[in-house]
Amino acid sequence: MKEYDKAAYRYYSALDLKSLPLISWDIYGPYFDVLCKNYEDVESLRRLSEDNKWSYSLKFKEALIRKEQVLLITDTQLTIVHATHNIEVMNGYSPNEVIGKSPKMFQGTQTDKITTTNIGKAVQAQEPFEAVITNYRKDGSTYNCWIKGEPIFDTNGQLVNFIAYEKEVA
Repeated sequence: MKEYDKAAYRYYSALDLKSLPLISWDIYGPYFDVLCKNYEDVESLRRLSEDNKWSYSLKFKEALIRKEQVLLITDTQLTIVHATHNIEVMNGYSPNEVIGKSPKMFQGTQTDKITTTNIGKAVQAQEPFEAVITNYRKDGSTYNCWIKGEPIFDTNGQLVNFIAYEKEVA
């Protein structure tokens, strides 16, 4: 609950309007809940970047709120260490269900092997990549997922994480 309160405080502090739209709360309420979760994710990612001494700051707020992208962070062994809350909207998995697993959990028989090989080569070379891949939701249905992945280095130039910005596309 502390993170929720902090997220709400940051959100309302950033607004020019200092009152809640109580007349339309039934419409605004769900949006507000999503917004608070996004701010919780931004704060968690900020802490993760500080803990791992990332060499540059990423634009988490822009990716999550303005672009509505899902962010996945893996360690150097490609184990998911963080997933934003909005992953559940995209594929049905909660963050807790994917943490500790490989991003390959989203792949299946319709996932293009050439694309996954190219992504693997970029990851191995510690280079950024961008691709659209067929992924699988928790219920087994497929979706096209745009992925932009980047290696993350610490202030000493050592690889510490990978980040993937993801979004369902038509």
